Parts: sequence; structure tokens; C-alpha cells
Amino acid sequence: MQEITATTQGKIRGLPVDGVMAFLGIPYADAPTGPALFRAPAPAPAWDGVRDAVTLGPTVPRPPYPRPFNELLTDPNIAGGECLNVNVWTPDPGARGLPVMVWIHGGAFVYGSNAVPTCDGRAFARDGVVLVSVNYRLGAPGFALLPGAPANLGVRDQLAALAWVQDNIAAFGGDPGNVTIFGESAGAMSVTTLVAVAAGGGLFGKAIAQSGAGHIAVTRDDAARVTAELAARLGVEPTAEAFAAVDVDRLIEAQRSISEDTTTNPDPAVWGQSVVDSGMAFPPVLDGELLTARPIDMISAGTGHDIPMLVGTTTDEYRLFIASTDYLDAITPELARGVLALHGYDAAIADTYRGNRPDASAGDVLAAMTTDWFFRVPAIRLAEARADAPSPTYAYEFAWPTPVGRLGACHALEIAFVFDTLETPGTDLLTGPNAPQTLADDMHARWVAFAENGDPGWPAYAPETRAVMTFDGDDARVVHDPRADERRLWDGLV
Repeated sequence: MQEITATTQGKIRGLPVDGVMAFLGIPYADAPTGPALFRAPAPAPAWDGVRDAVTLGPTVPRPPYPRPFNELLTDPNIAGGECLNVNVWTPDPGARGLPVMVWIHGGAFVYGSNAVPTCDGRAFARDGVVLVSVNYRLGAPGFALLPGAPANLGVRDQLAALAWVQDNIAAFGGDPGNVTIFGESAGAMSVTTLVAVAAGGGLFGKAIAQSGAGHIAVTRDDAARVTAELAARLGVEPTAEAFAAVDVDRLIEAQRSISEDTTTNPDPAVWGQSVVDSGMAFPPVLDGELLTARPIDMISAGTGHDIPMLVGTTTDEYRLFIASTDYLDAITPELARGVLALHGYDAAIADTYRGNRPDASAGDVLAAMTTDWFFRVPAIRLAEARADAPSPTYAYEFAWPTPVGRLGACHALEIAFVFDTLETPGTDLLTGPNAPQTLADDMHARWVAFAENGDPGWPAYAPETRAVMTFDGDDARVVHDPRADERRLWDGLV
């Protein structure tokens, strides 16, 4: 098997692993260090000779996951400046015309990397796909709105990585004309953002959004509030030049405190309504240049309708965030209704959820409502927005509950099944032992099929039928309009 291939920057040597080739830590852009931390991605420099690409590359500056998420999710930290890098797994660099999938990791736009073991791409390569995983700038370096810097640098990094794929993927056996972008959580929100700003640009032809849709983008005014508070905590002017001069570790610690405060004190008067509604301090910004409207609004207007999409959620998304903490049992019915009011919704919505779950606690009711408001209904709206599109939209729900704690079919649980990495060390922190391999076989195969030909093997979503492929252990089946009464509660609201 060919171990050396040539990229536009120079030759690289890969690592044979389990019958496929891995090329790891390849820089697709120059190191964003010093003043470049807040500059648009520049081309990676060329090198002479053959560069080893046999170990994972550096990860971008970011804080570690807080407890208890660090006990459920792995997020390696690898030091180094060349953090804008990709990993490529391929069946054979000497092949031709293989489908390509580009993975964009999640992590609320402040956590995550392409070094997460659960997202190892060798199973995709084993099954004939060239898998690429991408790092991009996070938090303040990626999404703070700063005078003197382009907005949405994290999205610009993703676009630079996709341009690198177009220029180089044939050297790994891939077809640059058959690229599928996919991601989970903030990665899925990134996918829909890319569909909104780059569909039709030749960078990709299909898209998969797992547990994230097109509703998340903050206004310039609200992003400026976050920037001003971050500058105040750092004691510097709110400019790119001043931020770049701050020690990176100090910047990331101040960023971490801002993220914590927007979560524990979600006051619209402090942070702005769009920041509070996003639940994140540093999501993409409506900058008026790269992102002129929310992705859902751009897609509703017809953007990206020529590309097939696959969208979906897990059944119990929000249990990851409250059932893994002490909050679940502390939630009262009044608090559950108050959360709705905070975001401008009728508190009576809670009555239907409670009536459908007579034995559930107030925390369980809140988890179900928030799952629908933040994840499931936006995914439905994305599918509905493409109802008249010439290319199909497929919907899924991941319903298998983990035996870990009271997490249920929680956020991020499906990733190991999609990547077929249930045996990877650390994956069982979330899946528990003895997760059903047959479910991984099924989901992984359907994602591969979608990458190959745009059809995962179940009926497309339409408002008349609302077909949703439901993955639940060995019982994968199409369900039409699941929990319709709860879906209708959000009509005209989300």
C-alpha cells in the first residue's frame, strides 16, 4: 500500500493502520499564532523532502470540558502552533474516485478537536470512503466580533479546509466532485452555516447535520456585548490587536469564565437575547458579510436546495446537560415553566409535555421540552424549509438509550455508532459497555451509502408523511411524524 503521497505543500508519509492509510496532522493553513490568531486563514507553507504525517497534530487553544462532561467526553489537548490541520484516512492513496466525507466536530464552538478518538476515520476508510476531519478556531479566536479582524474566523477556517480538500483529496484516492460535509452539535450548526454561505461553490455536494440545525447565529450588537465584557475582564481594548497581544492561556481562561456566566446567568439585559437563545457565548455572528442571515432563513429562501441533506437528532438530547449534573432532581415545575418564559414562549407548553409523561419529574419534562425547542424542532424546520427542493432531505432520530446514568438517548451518543468506533477506548464513557454493534453496523452503512450516492435507504422527508428513520437497538424503523402533538406546540414559534 502506498505510504507516501504528494500534496500541494509537499510530500507526506502516512501510517498504515488496520488495512487502511492514515495521514495525520496535515496543516491546511498557516499557524494562527501571535498576531495571526485573529487573521483570516493563510495558506500553509510548503516543505522540502517528505514530511511524516503519522501522529495527530496540535489542537486549537481551548479550555478543557468542565465536570461532569469531562467524565463522559474525551477531548485531547495537543500543544503546538500548527493547529489548523486535517487528518485523512483512505483505503488507498493510489485509488481513484472514492467518495469523500469531511467531519466537522462539535463542542459548543468552544470545545472539541479532530483528535477525539471516537471520531477516528478508519472504519469509513475500511468501507471505501476517504474521511477527513478538521480543526478550526474556537471561542474568542474563532468567533469573537473584533474591530481589526474578520468575523467568523472559525467558519472561514472550515472553508479553507474544504478548499484544501478540493486541491488535494485526489492524492488520497478521493473524488473532489463527491464531497459530503457532516458534523454534530456545533459541527452540525457549522454544516448548515456552510450550506447557507457556500452551497453551489463547488466545495461539497451533500451535507449531514447531526443534532444541530440552522437557527443559531447571534446579532452584531449582542456579539459586541460579549466582546466588551471579555475585554473588560482582560483589561484591554476590544480590538484584534489588543486581544492578540494577550497571553493565550489568559485569553482562554477569560473566555471560559464568559461561557460559564452566559450559562449560569442567562440574562438578556446583560448578554442580549440572541446570545441567551443560543445558549453559547461564541457562536457564528450575523456579520453582514459572510453570514447575512440565519442559515435557516437563507435555506428557506432556496439556498442549498440542490444538495441532498440528512438531518436528525437524538431522542433525549438535553439529558446530557442536565441528567449528568445535580440539576435534574432540583428542577421544579415553576422553574421548567420559567425557562420557557425566559425565551419568550408560553409556559403552558409544559402542560402537554407533563400530560404525556404523567410519571415524569419536572426535570424530565424540562429535558424533553428543551430537546424539542433547541434540537428536534429546528431539525424539522430545516427539513420543512427544503420541502420543495429538487434534492431530497432525509430525517432520522437516534433513540437507543445508554445505560450510563440517566442520560437516555442523549446528545452526542450517536457519534460512536456513526463512526463504528464502539470498541475505541473511552467511547464507553458515554455508551456504556456492550453497546449494540448491530446498530453501529446499520447507521454507519447508511452514512456511507449517503456519501456514495445521496440515499441512506429510507423515504425522504415530506410535510405530508414526515418519515423519520428511528434507530433503536436492533429495531430500526421508519416512524411517521413522531410525537406530533408536541411538534405542533412549536408551530409559528421556532
